[in-house]
Amino acid sequence: MATEIAPDPLRLRAGRRERALAQMRAHDLDILVLGRQANVRYVTGAPQLWIAGTRPFGPVCVVVRDTGDIYLNSTDDEGVPDEIGRDRLYGLAWNPMTLIDVLKNIDGAATARRVGTDAITPTFAALLPEAFPNADLVDGEPAMAAARRVKTPDEIAAMGPALRVAERGLASAVAELRPGVAERTLAGAALQAMAAGGVSTPASQDVAWVTSREHPWRRVNRPVEPGDLVALAAGALADGYVGEVGRTWVAGDGGGARGLYARSDALHDKLLGACRPGAPVRGLLDAYEAAGEPLPPMPVAHGLGLGFDPPVVSGELAGADERLETGMVLAISGHVWQEGVGMVFRRDTVHITDDGAEVLTSSPSWQA
Repeated sequence: MATEIAPDPLRLRAGRRERALAQMRAHDLDILVLGRQANVRYVTGAPQLWIAGTRPFGPVCVVVRDTGDIYLNSTDDEGVPDEIGRDRLYGLAWNPMTLIDVLKNIDGAATARRVGTDAITPTFAALLPEAFPNADLVDGEPAMAAARRVKTPDEIAAMGPALRVAERGLASAVAELRPGVAERTLAGAALQAMAAGGVSTPASQDVAWVTSREHPWRRVNRPVEPGDLVALAAGALADGYVGEVGRTWVAGDGGGARGLYARSDALHDKLLGACRPGAPVRGLLDAYEAAGEPLPPMPVAHGLGLGFDPPVVSGELAGADERLETGMVLAISGHVWQEGVGMVFRRDTVHITDDGAEVLTSSPSWQA
């Protein structure tokens, strides 16, 4: 059975494009040359081929501020929105000079003063000035990060399928949890359920791990034993958007973990309380201190959207002056540990509204 590749809905892609053009004006960019997959989809609305690992920079998409015209590297028009038009598509080329010749002929290329790129390689750093002879090449990623930082209402709705698939994946892993099961079996159950839900691209394959009873941040590489606290995390990439959810379950009798779950709930409430528009990003770190819990060495929150968006909140990365805004979507993570018991991990996807945090994920936690 063939599946038609369709562009993102008109209102969704138009709202994103309007935000990108507004940031081009704010950052005084005449032209944006984009190569990162999420940025390209954000402005074009055309589904992109997902590949594992990194890819080198190439001029996949060009946005002209004054006209709003978009030029896209594509060999056909499948999934390309009608407003882009076939006349503004250009094909793949092994020779980078072929791409430079295409860029030279874009309306406005010869007169552009500032051209931003979301990444660069030495080859294109040397060649792009030939396409834009009167322009300064500058970092265009801050403009795209600012555009993507706050989600439109249509983006929030578009994240729904990824969130629901992630929740189903988590539930399938929980159903397989028992003493003697291997971590990879739990991961396989989650990934199989997500694939059955139409998502063959997980946001992460780090799905299941037995938490250590001896060290707060160490994992135990062995089959599950009775009383183990097992962390389960599911992330799905659906229609370009990422949804994440995570919980910790007990294998067998877990009465000794009751107090640890109570601490996890208290930390979770403080993390949600920190998710207010205008609140400092560092408030998510302060929530750990207020709950009396040590900061983990990994991020306690990160932005979600078409992939991972700003901010990333950790002890090293949270900006002192950075503030949360209405419309941001974060994956917030709580980690609490007790020697002899293990760790309780919890992750939820949260939408920051005018009234505070709206939790977009739901998945039951084990309760003694």
